[in-house]
Amino acid sequence: MLSKRIEEMLNDQINYELFSSYLYLSMSAYLSDLNMNGYAHWFHVQAQEEKDHAMILYNYVVSAGGRIKLAAIDGPKTDFEGIREVLEETLEHERDITSRIYNIVEEATSQRDYKTVKALEWFINEQVEEEENAVDNIAKYNMLAEDPKGLYMLDKELQARVYVPSPLLANQA
Repeated sequence: MLSKRIEEMLNDQINYELFSSYLYLSMSAYLSDLNMNGYAHWFHVQAQEEKDHAMILYNYVVSAGGRIKLAAIDGPKTDFEGIREVLEETLEHERDITSRIYNIVEEATSQRDYKTVKALEWFINEQVEEEENAVDNIAKYNMLAEDPKGLYMLDKELQARVYVPSPLLANQA
């Protein structure tokens, strides 16, 4: 059984993951408006992954005997100053998610709730990957931002990203 505090933190994180999905979908729409279809696709896939993250946490809370308490999700930012701002805000957002996950792990550890700590190990590893991807996307953009042909090729490369549902969602209702 989850403590009240852990249940609250996990519910907050579920809502934040859903907000993240909205944010990345908004970024995708913005990039579509710029005709950067590869970037738009990459962020559309990212939005799907964030929804998956929410569902993984949702399933954990339910399986641990907790109660799901969904809250209103704020509308995300819809206007940006260009691709660089989108990419920089993505890195900042992923770092925020990482910090939030660490806070839940710290609280669970202090409560000796090792089941929750174990469940969040996947998220810790996922956040390492998410931050690395964000840093990589910024570096590639910075390298090619002034080269229209290079930026075109990078956009095409990003179009190849494939959405793969998390294996943690397999066999879940």
